Amino acid sequence: MSEIIKNAEQIALIKRAVKIIDDCYEAVLKEVKGGMSEIEIANFIEKFVITHGGEGLSFDTIVAFGAGGAEPHHVPTDKKLEKGMLVTIDMGAVYGGYCSDFTRTFAYGEISDKQREIYDIVYEAQKRGVEATKAGISCHDLDAVCRDYITEKGYGDKFIHTTGHGVGRLIHEDPRVGKGTGTLLENGMVVTIEPGIYLEGEMGVRIEDTLVVGEGKLSALDTKLITIDR
Repeated sequence: MSEIIKNAEQIALIKRAVKIIDDCYEAVLKEVKGGMSEIEIANFIEKFVITHGGEGLSFDTIVAFGAGGAEPHHVPTDKKLEKGMLVTIDMGAVYGGYCSDFTRTFAYGEISDKQREIYDIVYEAQKRGVEATKAGISCHDLDAVCRDYITEKGYGDKFIHTTGHGVGRLIHEDPRVGKGTGTLLENGMVVTIEPGIYLEGEMGVRIEDTLVVGEGKLSALDTKLITIDR
């Protein structure tokens, strides 16, 4: 297991793993089209990571269409992409033995007002969490930044996992960003911020970035809703 506080060399490797996934996500957005299956997109991601310098995936890629997004650890299926679906992709690469972790949710075609409402709530919660990720805050309080906002909007019981976790040689390391975790963040820790809302049988939205405490989020990609319509 790697140290909870990363040195400059370790952070550089994590940044490279993040860059591979940034490039991969942009490629996915260009590749995706109606009729593709979750498995096809997951396979595209794995091939991209390997052919663009990654040593492999840091975990099994999650690709979830529509109601599949209500399962935080959804396993890709043969389900086909249709207009009006939200698509959640959770993926990571390994570079130099270090992991990255990244999630985005995008729209395929026009979505409903409710889908947009859920997205906007998660977007704001994640933004607040990223801004609050600073040395000195406890992991409990950081979790509360995201969780309290989602609760205020009426979906607290639909945020069914912790706000984040440490990342390094393993995809899940200390510190755990969740309720009851008193660990104080320190500069050089690497953590994820990944709030979500999961409505069983309907949809799910999760947005996630990997951050270095003292530096901020590592992905260069925005978290605003992207709509693909082709």
